[in-house]
Amino acid sequence: MKGIMSAIVFALLLSGCLTLSGVYELDAVDQSGTVLSENIRITAEGSRIYTARNALCSAYPGATVVIKTLDTGENLDSESPYQCK
Repeated sequence: MKGIMSAIVFALLLSGCLTLSGVYELDAVDQSGTVLSENIRITAEGSRIYTARNALCSAYPGATVVIKTLDTGENLDSESPYQCK
């Protein structure tokens, strides 16, 4: 019983970490801070930021992806900046 409860608590904590709400704007920038995705406006809702982030990393390998809340412009500290591999 203790093992089952531990697994349930772990699953709830994990899903809580992956749950995002809100609309975000993503930009790819180079090492000097120049926006690489300047002519493109990429927005994503909730956890879809991961798909958008991965798309930017595919288009701009080695870039840094900055994720900001669309309505306030504040950085999403838990996910941004993200260094593409």
